[in-house]
Amino acid sequence: MGSLSIWHWIVVIGVVLLLFGRGKISDLMGDVAQGIKSFKKGLQDDEKTAEKPEPVKSIDHTAPPAAAPRTDVGSKVV
Repeated sequence: MGSLSIWHWIVVIGVVLLLFGRGKISDLMGDVAQGIKSFKKGLQDDEKTAEKPEPVKSIDHTAPPAAAPRTDVGSKVV
């Protein structure tokens, strides 16, 4: 009673075929296959870009900061 027998599966498949038809199911499976192919291609493209590491950017903490006067802060110049 807990598991589905072969007759249950036949009825379920029959109902699905009646609702969607053979053409729609085959089109749907073709779209799924194309989606899987494009997903795999996207993963391969990501791996290729990951192999090219970007140069490491560092900040020199010993250099004094540039003392530029700020004109956007404070009172308005008349």
